[in-house]
Amino acid sequence: MTNRFAILFILMTVVIDAMGIGLIMPVMPGLIREVGGGGLADAAIWGGILSTSFAVMQFLFGPLLGRLSDAFGRRPVLLVSLVVMAADYLVMALAGTIWLLLAGRIVGGITAATHSTANAFMADISAPENKARNFGLIGAAFGAGFVLGPVLGGLLAEYGTRAPFYLAAALALGNAIFGALILPETVTDRTRRTFYWRGANPFSAFKGLAHLPAIRPLSLVFFFYQMANVVYPAIWAYFCTERFGWSPGMIGVSLALYGLFMAAAQGMLVAPAIRRFGETRTVLIGLSIECATLLILVFLSSGTVTLALIPVICLGAVGLPALQGILSRATPDDSQGELQGVLSSVTSVAMIAGPIVMTQIFAMFTRDGAALYLPGAPFLLAAVMMALALMIFARVARPEN
Repeated sequence: MTNRFAILFILMTVVIDAMGIGLIMPVMPGLIREVGGGGLADAAIWGGILSTSFAVMQFLFGPLLGRLSDAFGRRPVLLVSLVVMAADYLVMALAGTIWLLLAGRIVGGITAATHSTANAFMADISAPENKARNFGLIGAAFGAGFVLGPVLGGLLAEYGTRAPFYLAAALALGNAIFGALILPETVTDRTRRTFYWRGANPFSAFKGLAHLPAIRPLSLVFFFYQMANVVYPAIWAYFCTERFGWSPGMIGVSLALYGLFMAAAQGMLVAPAIRRFGETRTVLIGLSIECATLLILVFLSSGTVTLALIPVICLGAVGLPALQGILSRATPDDSQGELQGVLSSVTSVAMIAGPIVMTQIFAMFTRDGAALYLPGAPFLLAAVMMALALMIFARVARPEN
């Protein structure tokens, strides 16, 4: 029963992370224009800067928190981060300048780096054959958060651009209290590792796993996958505002649909897909679907068709848990926290470069006087990135019988 409550806490933590993102996404274009002025293209550029600062902190602190959790336990890392996250959302709710929003995103990036610790906790309690399935549960929890978050964010936007931040703060604090009451420690004397600062350096974390032959090319696949998917959080709200004239409430509905079908795909389709096709083919199928749907989004001009495409887009999500399962099985049991820290840092590197690139492209192709008006241009770049991931994986993956 204790284990079930602990898993519930981990999944709730991921849900709250996703809810926090989804809650604020519908209001970010309006909030940035409220505190900084300017048009939508300028707001998109500032949105890219805020996202990049968030990702820089994730990159710097992902391996550090992963190492801390290997040495001192998953429990203290998760609980302290949730409390700080709650305080950070309150600061952002009260921010009156773009610089205070930037400071809030910097602190938020540090607290969100615990995603690696949540994954490591799940790895601690999972048998090798169940790792991909359990990583799928985490993905499903993230998708479930996206269902609730955007809907609530869109509804709360009626009460002002700050209201969603207050709800996010309350949820983070409430989950911290729940975790303090029920969360056990999964790091044992057998798996505990001595902490040293060199290993907490994000670049040395990459070097520490370089001797594992399967990790380097698969980490590159993971990077291009994450880089391509940055296009959704980076420009979706701005793209839908510009292309379809959607309100924050409608943007919230679209994100909720995305989260609903993402949760269904990762919670219900991952295990059957792996049983039917194997992990390698599941990754190939997922990457192929992602490539095709990104290309379609480049040229869409109908909001109705875009909504109808969302379930197809989410089918591609079955590939990521299978890829994570392959990476986890290639890593020793006493290095799972380190691996998840590295994957978190790989994601953060993509999030550092991606928002700046995607928002700049969006602004270039949508501002007044643009040589070519194409709000979907960032999706074209994302499709190229996903195609690179597919080609690399097809070349290095071991075929299954």
